[in-house]
Amino acid sequence: MKFSSKVEKSGLSPMRKFHPYAVAAEAKGKKIYHLNIGQPDIETPKQFFDAIKHFEQPVLAYAPSPGMPVLIKAIQKYYDKLNMHFDESEILVTTGGSEALCFALQAILDDDDEILIPEPFYPNYNTMTNTTGGKIVPIPTSPEEGYRYADRAKIEALITPHTRAIMCTNPGNPTGVLLTHEEMEMIVDIAKKHDMFVIGDEAYREFVYGGEPLQSFGEFAETAPENIIVIDTVSKRFSACGARIGCIISKNKELINHCMKYAQARLSVATLDQIASAALYDVGPEYFAAVRDEYKLRRDTVVEELNKIPGIVFECPKGAFYLMAALPVDDAEKFQQWLLEEFDDNGDTVMFAPGKAMYATPGKGINEIRIAYILKREDLIRACQLLALGIKKYNAR
Repeated sequence: MKFSSKVEKSGLSPMRKFHPYAVAAEAKGKKIYHLNIGQPDIETPKQFFDAIKHFEQPVLAYAPSPGMPVLIKAIQKYYDKLNMHFDESEILVTTGGSEALCFALQAILDDDDEILIPEPFYPNYNTMTNTTGGKIVPIPTSPEEGYRYADRAKIEALITPHTRAIMCTNPGNPTGVLLTHEEMEMIVDIAKKHDMFVIGDEAYREFVYGGEPLQSFGEFAETAPENIIVIDTVSKRFSACGARIGCIISKNKELINHCMKYAQARLSVATLDQIASAALYDVGPEYFAAVRDEYKLRRDTVVEELNKIPGIVFECPKGAFYLMAALPVDDAEKFQQWLLEEFDDNGDTVMFAPGKAMYATPGKGINEIRIAYILKREDLIRACQLLALGIKKYNAR
């Protein structure tokens, strides 16, 4: 049977492709410390569950395709507090940030169109872009330079007549890189100059650890209304990944209208998830302060432990809850499989996300990994100890 060339180009998620090996390892009695999936263990605020408990409508009906007014108004109020105002018609609710990204890319990319994305990047961007027939053009970075990419000359050198957008995950997944306001302004200026979109994937906005103010490309929506697209979600901010609630925000009315075509085709986002997620926006600043402190402690723990491993190359991340590192091994995927199939220390082993699939440039990222520091401090210490011991034994085979 023949399959689509677009799906043939797409690969499995590196965060999930080793799941069968993990299942087999656990069947043998091994305990796995999971650093591979960005699934927070922070408790979801109880407001979410209280809203579901108090749902009393006799019929669970379709929600409006653009999203339920109660949720749209909650999102609008959140951005107003950040001194960014968006009309209700400029906010489109989606099934998670992933659907928001898919809608945005499908609305702006044609076959052979190009989008600039700094690599390493969230690997599902590959599948999302392949679905449109477009192509990722990577903005190159390196572990030695801390994966920073906000260089005007470097970015503009990659722009061609086919370039339609620049996409930035800020703070970064998988790198933890945090753009400065000046760097964001420069990227927006490039987009205006070359008549392109800037897509700000901002799932991790609250998670910054140096006292920086919360930032968004939405800050530039008044001066570049046609260029700015903000992607947002409740998944990480409120530790509600299972709620599957996100949104597209843009003052570009034509873009929103085009995305609405896809929103209507999928009918609506889950009603209960929207009602419960709207209640999350009532959570006070003390929640974010406590969560931010916890993630900072975990980040500092991982950095301290990794600094004990000879030959590893990384930089302390400034945001999100990920760290990208180059390991002193030949191939991170082979190393991961070996950790699951052949290695253990007192019955324990560790998982991470291999970095190769986070690059568009062939041959890059082969010995790199992404660590999600979403475990408790003592588990992170043990996981890093397992990583160090695993590297030593793997290289001594």
